[in-house]
Amino acid sequence: QVQLVESGGGLVQAGGSLRLSCAASGGIFSTYAMAWFRQAPGKERENVARINWNGRSADYANSVKGRFTITRDNSKNTVYLQINTLTPTDTAVYYCAAGQGRGSYAYPLRYDYWGQGTQVTVSS
Repeated sequence: QVQLVESGGGLVQAGGSLRLSCAASGGIFSTYAMAWFRQAPGKERENVARINWNGRSADYANSVKGRFTITRDNSKNTVYLQINTLTPTDTAVYYCAAGQGRGSYAYPLRYDYWGQGTQVTVSS
């Protein structure tokens, strides 16, 4: 089975930046679409970013558009989430996820593999 391990979270002051990493193993990385989710206390899980198998397509939740950038390096089996201009509302556990695309559609309806998450805390 595919295993995903996130890293890069931590405590950051508002206005700062973080780069989260997700290392994948146990599968053919280039066949998977990848995504980042987050869940804050008292809120529903939110899909903040996703990227297709070759990195040529990506999109973002409106709540993070313009500040978050998802990228992937298939040679390293790794996906990244660059987070800029952090605000306290970004505080959440961030999860990496993987799933197969659906034919010509870039993104899966459901993500089959999940990491354990990395905590991002933004102080004011």
